[in-house]
Amino acid sequence: MPTPLAGIRVLDLTNVLAGPFCCHQLAHLGAEVIKVETPAGGDLARQLGADAELNRRGMGVSFLAQNAGKRSITVDLKHPRGREVFHRLVAGAQVLVENFRPGVMDRLGLGHEALRAHNPALVYCAISGFGQDGPLRDAPAYDQIVQGMSGMMSITGAPETAPYRVGYPVADTIGGLTAAMAVCAALAERDRVGGRFIDVSMLESAMATMGWAVSNWLVAGRAPQPMGNDNVTASPSGAFRTADGLLNVAANKQEQFEALCDVIGRPALATDPRFAERQARLQHRQALAAEIEGALAAGSTEHWWHALVAAGVPAGPVWTVPQALAQPQLAGRDLSSRFEDVPGVGREVRILRTGFELDGERPAVSTPPPRLGEHTEAILAELGYSAADVAALRTEKAV
Repeated sequence: MPTPLAGIRVLDLTNVLAGPFCCHQLAHLGAEVIKVETPAGGDLARQLGADAELNRRGMGVSFLAQNAGKRSITVDLKHPRGREVFHRLVAGAQVLVENFRPGVMDRLGLGHEALRAHNPALVYCAISGFGQDGPLRDAPAYDQIVQGMSGMMSITGAPETAPYRVGYPVADTIGGLTAAMAVCAALAERDRVGGRFIDVSMLESAMATMGWAVSNWLVAGRAPQPMGNDNVTASPSGAFRTADGLLNVAANKQEQFEALCDVIGRPALATDPRFAERQARLQHRQALAAEIEGALAAGSTEHWWHALVAAGVPAGPVWTVPQALAQPQLAGRDLSSRFEDVPGVGREVRILRTGFELDGERPAVSTPPPRLGEHTEAILAELGYSAADVAALRTEKAV
């Protein structure tokens, strides 16, 4: 498998989602990721997920999803000898990622400036809700908090139901992707400029992806509004009822609209003054949707999907997650990895890989998510600690 980050060691001091997701992407790209966890339970995600028994074992589904390909060492960063261990780890690493609240690492004596003494070329990435400065720097932030404060929730849902949160932790995930992109950029220039301090704000990362909605306000002075399944820029473009479900249609171009009219057996819609031109269709969106759904009621989602695509009209069914994972399109493209009889889990674990391929191959990790502290002794030995040293560290509860 392609490993563009081979030879890069990443120290993952993160919890729950944004940070672990960042480091998970780096692991897929070939980086050696060492997850540095507290001995008292480790990553909180170990206790989260849909399987209560796995939560009790410290191998929650939420943890399994973002931590394959990593090794786990437990270190008490508040213990003097634990900090000694950590300093050795830092000396041999190229990247450190943390998502503590701003100032926590500094109070431990392990902030960016302090660690530069041990490794001047270290790429240090700090992920937080609002950034390392500003009036909200110390405020706690979780995904839903950021969704609400970014304006994302205000434009999600229909006018009568909004605001709604997006149905998965999108702000956390965007924050993690932003951090992974920034780390890769810093690594690309590391030989020229040395280490970098990367300040990732989840709020800013989320808003940076809201380009059209934000620009409509910044440039045109138009505040974005919730529109349900409708597309703000085009009509007909949204979800339409068929005889047995919902069908997404995106007839954004004039020729696509005309083809849609022909396929559904309503060619007269293309010359109706209410719908003939793009702006007219936006003004009469509801009337057009009613006409289209009246025609679609005669057939199934599957029928109309294939008929529209064959005519060059972008369309697709609205699937559940299980349906999406079962589709043939994904079956041959290795989107997921399987690990059999994972220690601590006792059964097969499937995880998602990256959303891209490199030269026809999808990056992958080769090891399952680790048990808490599973690799502590092996990593300490690599750092030069003897068996007696390790025993002493354990006795002192430094690791």
